[in-house]
Amino acid sequence: MSREKSHIMTQLDGNNHSVFSLNYHLILVTKYRMEVITDVISEYLKHIFCYIAPKYKITLSEWGHDRDHIHILFKAEPDSEISKFINAYKAASSRLIKKQFPEIVEMLWNERFWSRSYCLITAGGVPLEILKEYIRTQGEDYDGRKN
Repeated sequence: MSREKSHIMTQLDGNNHSVFSLNYHLILVTKYRMEVITDVISEYLKHIFCYIAPKYKITLSEWGHDRDHIHILFKAEPDSEISKFINAYKAASSRLIKKQFPEIVEMLWNERFWSRSYCLITAGGVPLEILKEYIRTQGEDYDGRKN
């Protein structure tokens, strides 16, 4: 196998009917970028994520935060309903954060914790240019000739 083609081989997940590698980078921002996320609040938000995620066949890979936003790297399955999960997570975490940390409510505009929008980016194991080249060269021998 060529050096470039070997980069495509990654650790795959699987279920009864398929193998896959579906990684997503999610960024959630507080309403009006209010700086209310402390280490303690971030850990609580992470706990909520880990509680809800399995119901949607989602697994946390990495978590990070700043004062006004969080970054989440997670894995999903082909039948995961990602937009429904994100909406459920935002609703539940907003409600639970305000209940657990009532002092935050005074800092929020109109008592909304999260911005309505979010950023969701697919994250693969290889750069797109390598994947494109891999697809373009399917059926070629290692010396570049078609089989």
